[in-house]
Amino acid sequence: MYLVHGTPGVGKTTLALQFLIEGARQNEPVLYISLSETEDEIKQVAASHGWSLDGVSLYELTSAEQSLHLDDNTLYATEDVELRETISVLLAEVERLRPTRVVFDSLSEIRLLSQTGSHYRRQILGLKRFFSGRNCTVLLLDDRSGRDADNQVESLAHGVISLEQAPKQYGTDRRRLRVVKLRGSTFRSGHHDFDVREGGLVVFPRLVAAEHRSEVTAKPLPSGIDALDKMLGGGLDRATATLILGPAGTGKSAIAAQFVDAAAKRSEHVSLFLFEERVGTLQKRTRQLGMALEKSIAEGHLTVRQVDPAELSPDEFTHLVRSDIEEKNARLVVIDSINGYFTAMPHEHYMTLQIHELLAYLAEKGVATIMTMAQSGIVGTMTSPIDISYLSDTVLLLRYFESAGRVRKAISILKKRSGSHEDTIRELTLDGHGVHIGDALRNMRGVLTGVPVLDPAPKER
Repeated sequence: MYLVHGTPGVGKTTLALQFLIEGARQNEPVLYISLSETEDEIKQVAASHGWSLDGVSLYELTSAEQSLHLDDNTLYATEDVELRETISVLLAEVERLRPTRVVFDSLSEIRLLSQTGSHYRRQILGLKRFFSGRNCTVLLLDDRSGRDADNQVESLAHGVISLEQAPKQYGTDRRRLRVVKLRGSTFRSGHHDFDVREGGLVVFPRLVAAEHRSEVTAKPLPSGIDALDKMLGGGLDRATATLILGPAGTGKSAIAAQFVDAAAKRSEHVSLFLFEERVGTLQKRTRQLGMALEKSIAEGHLTVRQVDPAELSPDEFTHLVRSDIEEKNARLVVIDSINGYFTAMPHEHYMTLQIHELLAYLAEKGVATIMTMAQSGIVGTMTSPIDISYLSDTVLLLRYFESAGRVRKAISILKKRSGSHEDTIRELTLDGHGVHIGDALRNMRGVLTGVPVLDPAPKER
């Protein structure tokens, strides 16, 4: 016997119907006992998901009332007699059908008829004893209208599943599921995002990276640009996370796209998640840089997903990433940008934990990850919406600087945990032939501040 509780509209009836329809599909006798909704309302819910209720037996409270010849006033006037007789009629239907799956929707009606907590507990305990040894799994749905009595059922049930629906300040509501209790079995605790779609509930279990260990190859991931690969000590390493940091317009997405294009040309599968840019804009921009991402998409080497953070929950995004890794064998994952991912998370602290677990999972799978992050400001002091540099194995910093009456771009490698890298600052240019890395800016100092000064005779080490 399992308790499924949640506020009205969270998806309890949909979950219950999905549970019964799966039983009917396996040729099991199943029964839906409706204590609050009519048969037509239940059929309407099923029709909204395109389900057929063939094989699902429906029994509503009004049928029990007619069997007892009781009107509403009589049914609700007494505390014990009518409730006991009503339950007897319902259980007689169970005896007749002998189902292997039963749903009671909802407990609020039994609680109302019981009137007192002691009577309510005795009724639930009686149901538990009745179904004991009958090879039948029972779902008890509760809309939490009687919060004081919730613990009565939770203490008697073998398992408790809590569904909740929380509105966000903007975008769709966030639905979460939590297994509160599962007697005699292990389960994954904590919240798991889910969505109610046409066809039923889709659950996105919380990711635990430690469960996905695998062999990791040491072969580097080159960009296809000799100078950039030289700066990186041969390229990006597999099973590492790279952060490309800088203000808007410095070329973060172009650098990421260069790695994408190079990997796709080697017939490695790449997954690119766009949080701000449209797919069409990406194709046009990369085409102007001489990259053939459209060809890679057509050949199946590149999957591009345009993500709307207002409509996508964090666990669902993780599920999309996992699907590309496990079903398409993606070897490179690009998140452009992490600023858009941040807007999908309710709090900065939780986002850090979420990204940490996702990056750990990708590292266990031997997948290289590239993330871009836009900083506020153009020159001078820059600020980031969240600090995830400590989660990144490699950090590329892009900056604007002014020289000879022109606004130019600079690139440098601030960090690389997995190997050596250059400590030089080089000029970055973008044109119709792609991404170009210039020589080290040896005759300047203060480039990263945005306003460098000439140093005509730099000291050599």
